[in-house]
Amino acid sequence: MAEPSTKTSTEPAFRPYVAPGVVMPEFTTRAVALGAILGVIFGAVSVYLALKAGLTVSASIPVAVLSVSIFKWLGKSTILENNMVQTVGSAGESIAAGVAFTLPALIFLGFQLDYWNVFLLALAGGLLGALFVVPLRPPLVVKEHGNLLFPEGKACADVLISGEERGIQAGKVFAGAGLGLVYKFLMGETGGLSFWKAQPEWHPRWYPGSTLAGEITPEYLGVGYIIGPRVAGTMFAGGVISWLVLIPVIKFFGAHIPEPIYPGTVPISQMSPLDVWRAYIRYIGAGAVTMAGLITLARTLPTIVSSFRAAFKQLTQSKRGELATAERTARDLPLSAVLIGTAIMIVVVWALLAFHINPGAHGNVVSSILIVIFGFFFATVSARIVGLIGSSSNPVSGMTIATLMFTCLIFVVVGWTGNVYSSIALSVGGVICIAAACAGATVQSLKTGYLVGGTPSRQEIGFLVGVLTSVLVVGVTLKLLNKSATRVNRVTIANVEVTPDMKPQGLINYEGQEFQVLSVIGSRTVPDGRYYYNPTNREIDYQEVQGIGSLDYPAPQATLMSVVINGILNRRLPWSLVLFGAFIVVTLEGSCSASLRPPRKSPRRAAARSSAPG
Repeated sequence: MAEPSTKTSTEPAFRPYVAPGVVMPEFTTRAVALGAILGVIFGAVSVYLALKAGLTVSASIPVAVLSVSIFKWLGKSTILENNMVQTVGSAGESIAAGVAFTLPALIFLGFQLDYWNVFLLALAGGLLGALFVVPLRPPLVVKEHGNLLFPEGKACADVLISGEERGIQAGKVFAGAGLGLVYKFLMGETGGLSFWKAQPEWHPRWYPGSTLAGEITPEYLGVGYIIGPRVAGTMFAGGVISWLVLIPVIKFFGAHIPEPIYPGTVPISQMSPLDVWRAYIRYIGAGAVTMAGLITLARTLPTIVSSFRAAFKQLTQSKRGELATAERTARDLPLSAVLIGTAIMIVVVWALLAFHINPGAHGNVVSSILIVIFGFFFATVSARIVGLIGSSSNPVSGMTIATLMFTCLIFVVVGWTGNVYSSIALSVGGVICIAAACAGATVQSLKTGYLVGGTPSRQEIGFLVGVLTSVLVVGVTLKLLNKSATRVNRVTIANVEVTPDMKPQGLINYEGQEFQVLSVIGSRTVPDGRYYYNPTNREIDYQEVQGIGSLDYPAPQATLMSVVINGILNRRLPWSLVLFGAFIVVTLEGSCSASLRPPRKSPRRAAARSSAPG
């Protein structure tokens, strides 16, 4: 007997909270302004969180809560105005995630953070991600209603509807902020009472090379509460594997080897656990994350194919004049606006590469084409995935790594392996990462609007406004955080011969003496970093430790991006370590799949049950 269909012809059509025929204030000046302000605030906070913890959380729900509360204090507002606030405000978090996950890798590749580079790449990625989603809204949000959950979008709609009917008290939000301030003051990380350490650690003598540590800061405690015990437990397991298994094993087998083992530059016996992590473990992590991203993409391949079919079908079936006759809740931006906006952003990226990042070199046109192809592909993937698991769990890092690997392999095939091409590859990956993050946030907001009865075209314009305002401060936040934690340490490395792995970056006067600044990447004699070199006695006297990449702001995703790019383009990637991490993921994936599969029944037991009486 066939199973009954989940949707029958007698099932009533979906009705949003605000009927399509109802007209009320929506795209108002105060709603857009409040959304832009909250987007800027949450964008700056998300940059800090992404650099510190390597993750961000969706901002749409807290923005919606604050919007309802603030407008209640200021006077009456409509549910569609509050929906517009969360749409505009959610752009800040997605822009921040895409930027902080990728563009700090410029530092690790030997370049300086340039505000205008960050601004233009973030602008292009944010606008492309929002525009690419416009033709995907009908197939994903409308036709897949009931199949795709969009957890944050539905939760945000519940918040808005609850606020409209019963009102919302934002006391818990402000109480949480106050508790965090008190906790940080008592902890005394940068002042205060110093009752306990922010990062306590212990190195047991009976287990050489191991480290037991934690970072018990309020931001990590808050993130752990948000993501829940399952995801937090997975992150904790990764720390156990790295600091209690792999590093002690490397120290055990390498302690008696007198020569350095590449990519290390000193013998393992002279390395601290942190040095081992920097030299070897991060490559293992790069392989693990890459394999996990590829597995995720492989699992969503049927979804990707179906989404592309639906999107292209909608593109071919659209006709002129259709927008004007559609209901208010079915009006999207015209496809002509999407195509024109996409073309403008591609020209902007090409101009940035051709005249600023990569003047006079090849690859600028090819990179722009790759951005279009990968951008629309991963915007579709991201939009579909957030419907299944939500924006906070959107694997944009895996998508970006796949983009970087494919782009770098293309560059290697055609012979574009100079140092400048690493910045071009990162620019492509950065735009794609930002586009994928914004695509997920856009479609999640459009789902909220679909449930409450918002106008899609106005929401799409609102998200574009949020992108335009958020990109103004994300680059500034990035540079300020990096500058605040940058330190210059005294080191002594004698008899240094400047090689192609040491990129000169001008002169600097420090402590009354003039030095040549060297950016070292991939050297077999000097660890990667930025150094002050005295050419008179051929000695390195100081190391400038950038804030981003230090213990203050480790930026794990950006570190990973630089490892992938530098390793492939310079053909020095330690593939054994990368494959080690990849097969760890394959092993864990296989064991998890086996544990989740229901046990198979024994044929003998099944036969005994079938022959048993009663």
